[in-house]
Amino acid sequence: MKKKIKILNSEAGYNLAAEFYDEKEKYLNSFEQGRLLPLLGDIRDIKILDIGAGTGRLSLALAKRGAKVTALDISEEMLKKIKIKTEIRIETVIGDAENLPFEKETFDIVAAAFLVVHLKDTTKFFDEVYRVLKDGGLFVVTNINQKTPPLVKTKDGEIIIESFYHRPERIREVLESLAFGIEEEIFVKENEVQVNQILVVKK
Repeated sequence: MKKKIKILNSEAGYNLAAEFYDEKEKYLNSFEQGRLLPLLGDIRDIKILDIGAGTGRLSLALAKRGAKVTALDISEEMLKKIKIKTEIRIETVIGDAENLPFEKETFDIVAAAFLVVHLKDTTKFFDEVYRVLKDGGLFVVTNINQKTPPLVKTKDGEIIIESFYHRPERIREVLESLAFGIEEEIFVKENEVQVNQILVVKK
């Protein structure tokens, strides 16, 4: 009899998967094709919050460009990997994307890559981003075209981490309803198939 695959929430799932997560970095980068970072311009000394930072794939790239980075994730085990991987100062915070532990108007830029796929409803999260952004601040968010969650490797075998598909037009609609202004929208394609939506919006 085939073993049933466990479906776990983000905290439990990524705590188990942290040890192997960096094996997927090349695959994760393929969804952006190098198009995300150039959208942010010169970020030296800019305060950036990376939400759903994981093991620091994006946080490290931002910090190497001189940004003052705060990496937030719900998984403590994922965040521990950032400390191991670099001596560059990156503040790590364990927290919930829908209830950010920061004062209003704290950050110049907020980034969220591979996060909204784990949220059933993005409204509360986007509202929290708006709150912690400074006036005129930018929010860059990616929305991968994932209708079926992948199997994720852990030491105890493969699991599925709970995820949700969001139509690109719905993401735009929610952002605009919360008074974000859309600055840029990019659709990343692979063999003519859309794999990712990257949006830059302004408070």
